[in-house]
Amino acid sequence: MDHAEWRLKDGKLKQLLDGGLAFQALTDEDFEYGTVQKGVDMRIGLDIASLSFKRQVDQIVLIAGDSDFVPAAKLARREGIDFVLDPLWHSVHPLLYEHVDGVRSTCQNPAQARNPNP
Repeated sequence: MDHAEWRLKDGKLKQLLDGGLAFQALTDEDFEYGTVQKGVDMRIGLDIASLSFKRQVDQIVLIAGDSDFVPAAKLARREGIDFVLDPLWHSVHPLLYEHVDGVRSTCQNPAQARNPNP
């Protein structure tokens, strides 16, 4: 993680700036811990490319779901690597979904754990 800080939530910041909220009225719930990851997707993509070109693996399991990994998935599949996606029960971007060999979440679905009898 390259950068993390406590920051005022967007809605509260707007209220402060508009004069609808006094600074003294802020509570702990008005803040959030914000993290920014810079270049992480690029580094993972480079690792996927390196593993694929060097034929060091037969299969790659990516735990993600956004479209940033489409080029890496396409490259790995062109190199003959079985590319599997585990989105941890989150949605998968349609572009990524069409460029993987399989999608499977292996851990328990947290929504089902909270509501065992929906």
